[in-house]
Amino acid sequence: MEMTSLKAFVARHDNFEIRVISHAGSRFYQVELEDVEGERHMLTQRGKPMMFRALDDIYLELKRADIHRAYLVQHVAHDEMIGRDAHYNAPLSSRVPLVF
Repeated sequence: MEMTSLKAFVARHDNFEIRVISHAGSRFYQVELEDVEGERHMLTQRGKPMMFRALDDIYLELKRADIHRAYLVQHVAHDEMIGRDAHYNAPLSSRVPLVF
């Protein structure tokens, strides 16, 4: 989803969730929107996924789209090694709320 599409979507809808995705061992973040139907849309720029190096950059972009809440989600590749089930495709349970 392009940034202009995100702004238009936010203006028309109020039931969606924004996730800031981080992967263990990576310095980059991606932003994902999940709508009420369960469809997931990555934030893109000119058709390519947007990658952010700092949460401050994400805050600025989301504020421009009139979004003030999101969830920080970190994927850990080896949950199963410590006895936890991997939940990569299930609804994410380990989320940290972000308010900006």
